[in-house]
Amino acid sequence: AGSVPGSGPGRWAATACVVTGASRGFGRSLARLLAPQLGPGSVLLLLARSAEALAELAAELRDTGNDTGNDPGSATGSATGSDPGNDPGNDTGSATGNDTGNDTGNDPGSTGLRVQCVAADLGCEEGLRRAGAALRELLQDASFGRLLLVNNAGSLGDISKSFLDFTDLEEINTYFSFNISSALCLTSTALRAFGARPGCSRTVVNISSLCAREPFRSWALYCAGKAARDMMFQVLALEEPGLRVLNYAPGPLDTDMQLLARTKTGDLGMRQQFQRLQEKGQLIESSVSAQKLLQLLQEDSFPSGAHVDFYDI
Repeated sequence: AGSVPGSGPGRWAATACVVTGASRGFGRSLARLLAPQLGPGSVLLLLARSAEALAELAAELRDTGNDTGNDPGSATGSATGSDPGNDPGNDTGSATGNDTGNDTGNDPGSTGLRVQCVAADLGCEEGLRRAGAALRELLQDASFGRLLLVNNAGSLGDISKSFLDFTDLEEINTYFSFNISSALCLTSTALRAFGARPGCSRTVVNISSLCAREPFRSWALYCAGKAARDMMFQVLALEEPGLRVLNYAPGPLDTDMQLLARTKTGDLGMRQQFQRLQEKGQLIESSVSAQKLLQLLQEDSFPSGAHVDFYDI
């Protein structure tokens, strides 16, 4: 591993940064923190289902210092599904949208940050195809010296059910297709498109969870999906020693997913446990956890493939 070009607290020049599930929750908070970190020649590609929410985020980034314009080189297509897959505290997506991607950023030739938004559903094949096309179009640009891909999109599944309630193969396959398969496909597509460029750095982040390590009653799909994603990215780290790979568990976040956990979890004991977290003020603000992830990326000292929890930092 070692240090990489652009690591450290300074801004990262010429970075292609991709965040899935960016429209709300942890993904939205992380995008807000990453934008000022990305220096001249960089592009921030935001993927989520809700075109409207992405447009609002792009406008916010513009208002805080990224002037926007209608760049003729804007990316088309669409991309991800629901919002952050995190601990009992963050997730699922927003309303679907069919808008094509749009570019907010400076005029062509400018050295400022460009923000591209791509709206679609990673849970369906067409959305995944369009997301892949947008990544290939973006990453063919040889001027980027750094790639940062954050696999944040994910969903809880039906947490009102126990293990024995899952008898519908289509429901199960649909869940794993979105929460595991799409992350594998998008990551492979991005890495192949970017390539192994001499002197360039490539970092892949998987937003993980305590549920990747410990079983939670009523959360069979979510726990299995998070565990599978962790192992999948550990294999990537092993196969590609030139990559930096991180499984980051953001802690119990105060998001819509946590609200679902408190109200919809089938197991009463688990539901009450989530309620106590909220009542005792022990939920974590997304921005606080996102700041810790940014710190990890800036320091770049984690072992590639490691699982790092919010409380470990």
